[in-house]
Amino acid sequence: MEFESHAWLKDLGLSELNCGVYHGEWSANGEIVEAVNPATGKVIARVQWGNADDYEKALKKMEDVRASWANTPAPKRGEIVRQIGEALRAKIEPLGKLVALEMGKIKPEGVGEVQEFVDVCDFAVGLSRQLSGQVIPSERPDHVLLERWNPLGMIGIISAFNFPNAVFGWNTAISLICGNVQVWKGAPSASLVTVATTKIIAEVLERNGLSGAICSLVQGGTEIGVKIAEDSRLNLVSFTGSTKVGQKVSETVHRRFGKCLLELGGNNAMIIMDDADLELGVRASVFSAVGTCGQRCTSLRRLMVHEKVYDGFVERLIKAYGTVRVGNPLDETTLCGPLHSPAAVDIFRNGLESIQQQGGKILHGGKVLEREGGNWVEPTIVSISPDAPIVQEELFVPILYVFKISSLDEAIKINNSVPQGLSSGLFTKDMGNVFKWTGPLGSDCGLVNVNAGPSGAEIGGAFGGEKATGGGREAGSDSWKQYCRRQTCTINYGTDLPLAQGIKFE
Repeated sequence: MEFESHAWLKDLGLSELNCGVYHGEWSANGEIVEAVNPATGKVIARVQWGNADDYEKALKKMEDVRASWANTPAPKRGEIVRQIGEALRAKIEPLGKLVALEMGKIKPEGVGEVQEFVDVCDFAVGLSRQLSGQVIPSERPDHVLLERWNPLGMIGIISAFNFPNAVFGWNTAISLICGNVQVWKGAPSASLVTVATTKIIAEVLERNGLSGAICSLVQGGTEIGVKIAEDSRLNLVSFTGSTKVGQKVSETVHRRFGKCLLELGGNNAMIIMDDADLELGVRASVFSAVGTCGQRCTSLRRLMVHEKVYDGFVERLIKAYGTVRVGNPLDETTLCGPLHSPAAVDIFRNGLESIQQQGGKILHGGKVLEREGGNWVEPTIVSISPDAPIVQEELFVPILYVFKISSLDEAIKINNSVPQGLSSGLFTKDMGNVFKWTGPLGSDCGLVNVNAGPSGAEIGGAFGGEKATGGGREAGSDSWKQYCRRQTCTINYGTDLPLAQGIKFE
């Protein structure tokens, strides 16, 4: 076990065996699982998951505290979120390091992920004083229409391995200021990050004399995920993960008339036009495709380059790929860490076989790196037809498809040809291209960028995508409305009872 070689883990309240259930007290009765370092294949520590009884206990405690938290003034709830942000700031270095250790992304990305949680806390604090509705003119005399937003009540959050801290943060900070209580199931393979993050939040809640059940944790596998999806007490289920699993979650939740917030597959594209700043385009391509070893939902999968600059651009891109250092994610010189799991290595290997069978040609990389322990692969560039069946899939590994295009219209058609619709980018200096790309006949994605890659969204805007990406929106803008129920209130302050539409009923 590697625990003792990472003494800083103790600064996060972790030990060799950790409890994975919290609802005001730490108590778990499920199986004990190993948290594995994807860079070495060795066990870091162990976590005891929750079982069905633990889940039920957490939900009952959430029900007990639901009313008092919903009735707490929103700015007071915002103050708690402010303190959570400050507590995360104080632990940003070790927590970011843990994200890198357990997930596999490089340390700057791990610290940046925790910074996202901090940033959304800052955003939510201000938002807690701005959860405003509307006053709407009434057609009836001595009447007014009011729009109010009230808490949904109780929500479930299921997050993925690739952002084991930030995605929970996007949901939690906003949900809390809206007045909800919640239960979280983190990714099974990121259980240490899940426990460490909950410990930070638990300390804030307990210090303020609040019930820890406001932010409950029941860490586990499929059993707990199914319970969350099926539980009619949970008014909203936020799910981040694959399109295949997300579809099952959606069907289950909607069958009971619950609400779903889905963040699913990406298969993101970027276009390099002939007038683009090629240096910026190369830098954006490398970060977007190689960052997090190609395991971001916004990772660049499909790169379209105008035929006039194709050869030179691809040559520069291959040269840039040659400088990417693949290694220990905690090493300051590393730019690309390991894949998260051995299963992902198999997907990489099998994906390359399918690519070559479908006429693809490897331009750079393409190897599984044989190292002692860990899940190591080379970031890879492939030339292939955009019509190849495998291009429709999201492999979620660092394989970048490169296509040659002759016009923006052709590129938009390719961009929109896949089932997913999360993020997209266009590099150009032509304002006509910009407005076509961002207009009604342009990119069909939820995130549409210009002279910026598809990866690395800010929290101020709403994050999410269309089509098989699920349609959910998290973080900024008016995403908070998904965590509330809208009420239209008709107030009659007069002495008569006129009916709408001038109806007479006498």
